[in-house]
Amino acid sequence: MRLSTLVLLLVLMISTSTCVKRERSPQAFQSPSLSATQSTQPKRININTASANELEALPGIGKALAERIIEHRDKYGPFRKPEHLIIVRGISEKRFQNLRDLITVE
Repeated sequence: MRLSTLVLLLVLMISTSTCVKRERSPQAFQSPSLSATQSTQPKRININTASANELEALPGIGKALAERIIEHRDKYGPFRKPEHLIIVRGISEKRFQNLRDLITVE
């Protein structure tokens, strides 16, 4: 055989051996420690009971916007869904998307 054929054969053998499926332990399929991720998740803020200071701690919510949220719930009652926060002037779709996982109405 030619040298180039031998090299090609060797490369083919090496590449197929690296592609062979290896048996993995069940732990390899799980995300890194679920309990650790859950404990580091910030506590959701209830937009129906939060104070102005608590609302201001949310990303993109300043003093004026926190006051508007409180005014809205005082005037119209509690928010029934987190999505209803978009009704408040100054809460855009993009801003709401940034808040979605940080707020609740429960």
